[in-house]
Amino acid sequence: MVRARQRSILAALGLAMAGCSPGPMIDRLPGDMGLPPGTPARPAAPYQYPAVHDMPPTRSTTPMSDEEQTKLEKDLQAARDRQEAEEAKDAEAQKAETQKAQEGPETKPAQPAKKKPAPAKTGPAAGAKSSGAKSSGAKTPGAEATGAKTNP
Repeated sequence: MVRARQRSILAALGLAMAGCSPGPMIDRLPGDMGLPPGTPARPAAPYQYPAVHDMPPTRSTTPMSDEEQTKLEKDLQAARDRQEAEEAKDAEAQKAETQKAQEGPETKPAQPAKKKPAPAKTGPAAGAKSSGAKSSGAKTPGAEATGAKTNP
């Protein structure tokens, strides 16, 4: 009796689970029900999977011979050597430029310093000629503003 009851419960659960699967039911729904607008239509023919076990066709060209392969390897080695030589040459030139820049600009021989022109005289005595008399070292009234001094 217990076994029959267990079997009937399992059978009912199996039917309930099979009824919940949406796969076959979605295909039977009307086209306007269940799908969002703008959904593309299903293809009429099922998709073709790639043939993973098929062998590729034979080559139309023959592989390189040993002589062709060694010649190609030598050509590649020569190209690599040329590029490395050019890079080394460029690196040396760049290194020389940086050293030159670090040393600073070339120093030129020092030129004698030019004398600065005497400051322009201002004040009441700026245009007057001296009378030949020596001054007593007193400052003229307009000299204080300009910082000019009279001769002692």
